[in-house]
Amino acid sequence: MWETVIGLEIHVQLATESKLFSSSSTNFGSEQNTQASIIDLAMPGVLPVLNRNAVDMAIKFGLSVNAKISNKSIFARKNYFYPDLPKGYQISQYELPIVHDGKLEIALDGINKTVGITRAHLEEDAGKSIHDLYDGKSAIDLNRAGTPLIEIVSEPDMRSAKEAVVYLKKIHSIVKCLGISDGNMEEGSFRCDANISLRKPDDEYGIRAEIKNINSFKFVENAINYEVGRQQEILESGESVKQETRLYDPKKNETRPMRSKEEANDYRYFPDPDLLPIEITQKQIKDIQLSLPELPDAKKNRFISDYLLKPDDAEILSSSKSLASYFENCTEHVSAEYQLLANFILSEVIGLCNKKNVEISEAPVDNKEIANLHNYIIDGKISIKQAKDILNDAWESGSKVDEIISNKNIEQISNPNLLTDVAKKILEKHQKEVQDYKNGKDRLLGFFVGQIMKETKGKANPKILNQVLNKLLKGE
Repeated sequence: MWETVIGLEIHVQLATESKLFSSSSTNFGSEQNTQASIIDLAMPGVLPVLNRNAVDMAIKFGLSVNAKISNKSIFARKNYFYPDLPKGYQISQYELPIVHDGKLEIALDGINKTVGITRAHLEEDAGKSIHDLYDGKSAIDLNRAGTPLIEIVSEPDMRSAKEAVVYLKKIHSIVKCLGISDGNMEEGSFRCDANISLRKPDDEYGIRAEIKNINSFKFVENAINYEVGRQQEILESGESVKQETRLYDPKKNETRPMRSKEEANDYRYFPDPDLLPIEITQKQIKDIQLSLPELPDAKKNRFISDYLLKPDDAEILSSSKSLASYFENCTEHVSAEYQLLANFILSEVIGLCNKKNVEISEAPVDNKEIANLHNYIIDGKISIKQAKDILNDAWESGSKVDEIISNKNIEQISNPNLLTDVAKKILEKHQKEVQDYKNGKDRLLGFFVGQIMKETKGKANPKILNQVLNKLLKGE
């Protein structure tokens, strides 16, 4: 029996307008090598100047995971040679990171767990190598060089790929909620390295392999599961796992060797002589603490207590800032059945967003119209099925809910007297079935409902119709 041990190193690109040590823009998608200044290019004689906003963002993250904020933090040079690193070293943090000793609560299958956060340090990103161009040649784009990152290093506390994904998603929701990153995984704003090893329960940690630069939740789960299987096969054959860095190939769903794994001494860290230590005051920390928004966990708990939502639904709604805002904006226009509202948003509205590939903040049907649909369902004016049809119509046409209901004459019949008249007519036509029902064939109730729905062209309010039928069939 093998126990899986997982630790994640998450690289989060900070949402600053300029780079960590220069005034170059951090915009994504610009023409290659148009956002690299003489500082980013490491020209002789240039000096880095620290971006204050990046420091504040790192502190925000640290406070959100109950971490300690260092009053003094220093930058170091991490020395390695690669074509997309113009200086021949990366400015990072080593001995004195800005954030350390944090923790994050995660839940999987109803079980809560604490994952330790060893550190979160500031560093600059490298450039981008572009391979297999003309005649197999490679090129370098330095637009990304110097972009500010925080690297969030967890303790090896996770024991399955699913736990790792839950932790990763929670970090993702926090950095987006804080507004310190857009979290765009496709553009590389949020990516992670996974350190994986196997051991016998209660043994020392095994030899680990590091899988680099995984940029989707699905790929993280698949890569870890593949690597666990690979290492297990090696160990059970009596061989030893090599300590190495590997890459995940999503097309083949496999990891492959990249290079032998470096240790800290391989990078020859030393304090950067061009940068003064960062001095962080208690006042600065307190001011940032007061500016923090409501975090996902607090929002989830409030949704459960204020709106009586199911925990799983509250978790989903609170995990996205824009989705939580959409839901809460809807609640301003309704007064009851918040769980029904949550169900409708999560199933129907989000379903259409996914189908049309748009963000919830860009949904063409606004919160007031969704609230209208919800209130009409509660009042019995329309059924849930009709609400779904109206939503689809409003999404495509841009029409208001009231216009669609009026133009298509699809309002439910909820008047008990009208439904009683229709029901009497149907029961009169089906006397044999009425007698069979009274003799114990309860399933015939569905038959009567179907006939009345046919007569009313589907407009009868099911709840009131059932009440009416029960009274008539009991002779009341």
